[in-house]
Amino acid sequence: MRRTPDVALVPEDTRALVAVDLGAESCRVSLLRWVAGRPVIMLVHRFANAPRETDGRLRWDLGMIEAGLEHGLRLCAEIAVEGVRSIAVDGWAVDYVRVDSDGRALADPFCYRDERTIEAEQRLYEEIAPERLRECTGVQLLRINTLYQLYADRLEGLPAGEQWMNLPEYFLSRWGGARVAEFTNATHSQMMDLHGRQWCEEIFQAAELNVALAPRLVPPGTEVGRLSGQLAKLAAFRNTVLIAPACHDTASAIAGIPAVGDDWAYLSSGTWSLVGTVLKEPRNDAAVAAENFTNLGAVGGRVCFHKNVNGMWLIRQCLHQWAAEGREWSVPELVTAAEKVAKPEGLLDVDDADLLLAGGMPQRINAQRVRMGLKPLEEGAENAPAFASLIFHSLAARYADVLERVAFHSGKKLKRLFVVGGGSQNDFLNRLTEEATGLELFRGAAESSTVGNFAVQLTVLEGSRDEATGADAERVSRWAGRLALALEQTATKG
Repeated sequence: MRRTPDVALVPEDTRALVAVDLGAESCRVSLLRWVAGRPVIMLVHRFANAPRETDGRLRWDLGMIEAGLEHGLRLCAEIAVEGVRSIAVDGWAVDYVRVDSDGRALADPFCYRDERTIEAEQRLYEEIAPERLRECTGVQLLRINTLYQLYADRLEGLPAGEQWMNLPEYFLSRWGGARVAEFTNATHSQMMDLHGRQWCEEIFQAAELNVALAPRLVPPGTEVGRLSGQLAKLAAFRNTVLIAPACHDTASAIAGIPAVGDDWAYLSSGTWSLVGTVLKEPRNDAAVAAENFTNLGAVGGRVCFHKNVNGMWLIRQCLHQWAAEGREWSVPELVTAAEKVAKPEGLLDVDDADLLLAGGMPQRINAQRVRMGLKPLEEGAENAPAFASLIFHSLAARYADVLERVAFHSGKKLKRLFVVGGGSQNDFLNRLTEEATGLELFRGAAESSTVGNFAVQLTVLEGSRDEATGADAERVSRWAGRLALALEQTATKG
């Protein structure tokens, strides 16, 4: 292992860096530049993203995403006259692109929320027991995971292509990088051996999938090539390195937390809420498996030990319906209104499978309340604050339950909770969470995945990496601290 350089947190090469964050609701292209020895992060381009229904199936518009990212990169090239040293991409996990021998997409990728995996999940369990899947991978059993999607492809006889890649790695490949599967993203596939950290051949065989079509595994912070093609002709992008950071956006967000010590937990709050802590080794005993906790890859060969909890998806789905009815609520406006209504009677099971599906969310919530013997809420947009209050109180209670089990399984005495992601800006939910958990709550960066992305880039570019585990975790944390402070200072000045 290389020794981490003991240098000041200013790189010798002060060309700009670009971080691309793929989100299920919006995608972002951000630029880091050095001004008077200080890092300055600016959001250069953001564009909306959402799956669209095509022939009864939910798919991502790959061409739209690619065009949006290219536009953002061209804007970065115009701004960064000093040149761009590297580009890295993170994004949501599990979804993938099948490509031909030239690396071109065979079709728009399916969205993980497509219901085709309902049947695929049950059919797969006839070939390999869920308990065995859990034992092999240590990963939470979720039908959205890549394994169930690939198995659904096989059941439907869809073209296998030359290879498949998760979306962040796909875009790196499109821009000139090697075809790889970055470790943190690959762990969410439910196809990796927990301890061997390689593709699990037993799972591939059970699902009748070709392991030869799985990309080569690499650790976070791997240089995968140099930018090529039309973008590379721009002056700023000459000799620009492509880096696979922690490609799973949750792992990037956790890497963006500048915490030290062993008494803290995290809540990555967005479409999903990821509630857990960072461990040096996975936990996968019978009790952990029974409660369906997951062990996903983290920077430095560590483990994100957490549980997926439904998140702001619930609010967003309600907002979509109310907007269609003619009443537009913004999230900040709704949060303020929700604080003023009475505490709700009864709480939701936010992880009810029905609440993971798209459409008719107020009706789905009321259906659950009726099953619980509670009175349904008025579903019109004028009653949105009551729905929001119910959702926020229910999320806070669920976070508290999960964190209690995190402490039990990890053996940690948790004192602090770091909230990152878009939901970190929800002061009402933060207050409810602090009250419910009893932990001291710290609000991290809303764009923590961007901070983590840049922190990994800076770490590996200065040589602080291990061949097996990638970017040095301690050094990433130090960079994250400086970058988070820079973001805070920029926001204050703004």
